[in-house]
Amino acid sequence: MSSIEGKVAVVTGAASGIGKEIAHELSRAGAAVVIADLNLEGARAVADAIVGEGRRAMAVAMDVTDEAAVEAGIARAVETLGPIDILVSNAGIQIVNPIEAYRFDDWRKMLAIHLDGAFLTTRAVLPHMYAEGADGKARGGTVVYMGSVHSHQASKLKSAYVTAKHGLLGLSRTLAKEGGERGVRSHVVCPGFVRTPLVDKQIPEQSRELGISEEEVIRNVMLGQTVDGIFTTVEDVAQTVRFLCEFPSAALTGQSIIVSHGWHMQ
Repeated sequence: MSSIEGKVAVVTGAASGIGKEIAHELSRAGAAVVIADLNLEGARAVADAIVGEGRRAMAVAMDVTDEAAVEAGIARAVETLGPIDILVSNAGIQIVNPIEAYRFDDWRKMLAIHLDGAFLTTRAVLPHMYAEGADGKARGGTVVYMGSVHSHQASKLKSAYVTAKHGLLGLSRTLAKEGGERGVRSHVVCPGFVRTPLVDKQIPEQSRELGISEEEVIRNVMLGQTVDGIFTTVEDVAQTVRFLCEFPSAALTGQSIIVSHGWHMQ
């Protein structure tokens, strides 16, 4: 039996893409999953699919940049499924432009979703993880932030994204230090390019900005440094998240795990 059997997990940005696959993977491991997303209809579809397989899930509308919405969404999840044991802060977007042409509104939007969202959701779940269990000890829990290879390196046109993903390393490491004595572990999962609608949207944008063909963007920019010329898959990422949630100790807390088919190594 999985060590997260019966646990309650919140996955943000889970109506599609990586978040959706993470929700399904944690559900297969026995967790009850809260599908949190701006797209409530999409979130409900994911939750209904999980429930249809005989497992527990619910959908919550959540704008991760809105303090009140985050607090209300977590409160509703706790009321329905119980205290939160796992948070996967996955919600994110991408806007590409050179720095000199990057709109300040876009910059603020990027940092709000990736960093404010990670902070607000973390703060909302920590009281449940820090609360005393039946044995008088803190219940503990696991927080996984969705970083990127760009948490460790930079690329042209992605100033806000790179800045935000680097910032998640700092938040995760601080949480690892603060939460360790109360049983809370913290990790950053750092995928390479995953073929999702978010990445598909970047292909023509980067083609235009870099002055190369879309085929060259895929072959040289996105996959050129991998060992096998293969996109990282949503399954690759979801299985890594599950591994970290099931890991039996704090040996890996504060660490970032790169999932990139060798695109970036450290």
